[in-house]
Amino acid sequence: MTQIQHQPPGTPDVLAPATLGPISLRNRTVKAATYEGLSRHGLVTQDLIDFHVRHAAGGVGMTTVAYCAVAPEGRTGAHQILWRPEALPGLRKLTDAVHAEGAAVSAQIGHGGPVASPKANGLPALSPSRHFHRTTLSFAREATHADLRRIVRNHADAATMAVEAGFDAVEIHLGHNYLASSFLSPRINHRKDAYGGSLDNRARFPREIARAVRAAVGKRIAVIAKLNMDDGVPGGFWLDEAIPVARQLESDGSLDALELTVGSSLLNPMYLFRGDAPLREFAQIMPQPVKTGIKLVGSRVLHSYPYEDAYLLDQARQVRAAVDLPLILLGGITSRPTMDLAMREGFQFVAMGRALLREPDLINRIRTEADTPSLCIHCNKCMVTFHGGVRCVLVEAPGGRRAGGDTPITG
Repeated sequence: MTQIQHQPPGTPDVLAPATLGPISLRNRTVKAATYEGLSRHGLVTQDLIDFHVRHAAGGVGMTTVAYCAVAPEGRTGAHQILWRPEALPGLRKLTDAVHAEGAAVSAQIGHGGPVASPKANGLPALSPSRHFHRTTLSFAREATHADLRRIVRNHADAATMAVEAGFDAVEIHLGHNYLASSFLSPRINHRKDAYGGSLDNRARFPREIARAVRAAVGKRIAVIAKLNMDDGVPGGFWLDEAIPVARQLESDGSLDALELTVGSSLLNPMYLFRGDAPLREFAQIMPQPVKTGIKLVGSRVLHSYPYEDAYLLDQARQVRAAVDLPLILLGGITSRPTMDLAMREGFQFVAMGRALLREPDLINRIRTEADTPSLCIHCNKCMVTFHGGVRCVLVEAPGGRRAGGDTPITG
């Protein structure tokens, strides 16, 4: 067994047990939310359960089910899990299966807002202000105060159902210019009421959501929020505003941890991922006229950014210096050295996405051999598989799809 590099005294061991709010995890690694594309008609399938069981069996401390919409118009795809009583039997089967492998499981809850798909949902998308979505070629309408009150309640109801379904945590989506994140963005939020203008006003809706979720679940489960540090677009939400929002969320006492992210699914989706932009592959799966648009001007929307390990660390350490709240470092966490670096920098947990899509058992192998390298090459072609079952395209789908594995579980 490879020896682990010596860490300064008091530095947490990333693979040792830890607490996150009211729950205990077997280690400090989190399978980040990567939309699986394995739910059907808003319900869990056996394929979705198998996906998370693979990651649980592979050694992560907690796996995250993404993306679970709190309202019908908040889905970014027609088949995404929608919080309602009919979904609970399948969700309970999923949490039981993950727990049987010794891991915890979190549900990512949120509302797509201007990123949502009006065509798939049969409902108009919502935004802080009227906004044109160049992918769906449609306008999102401005959310009313009644919409906002309803969606805050929707988040609280979703969190309550997550407790009933056996989840250990919920992760509130405050990133990527989904609805709550779009309120934070001065680029998208042009409102003149109490939800627009100043940062305090723009942060009002995300804070209301987080407080409602905490009030609904108390200390029965952990409450995490995924917060943008940088939208990656001119005039968008940036670190100078993310730091005070993180402080506000901490002072509210709503959260047990923050997971720090960047990018805009609406305006600059590749900013989060770094590495190659798979333009040709995206064009192949898109309907017309989007397909032609990607071929002609895709490089103006899907930018390529150079990859490096721990690529969000420089921004995240500035948040780390400003708050005492436990933080989860995301972005280029692929090896034991980067995990140890995160621990030395004062982060309590690390989140991993693409590296675990490539190798669901990576944590177990790192535990056995600390210098195990990740095989992920950051080609980002996994992004193109989201709506048919997310996976690394460089490896064969594990075990093949069983007959009936994509059948919705209703009881």
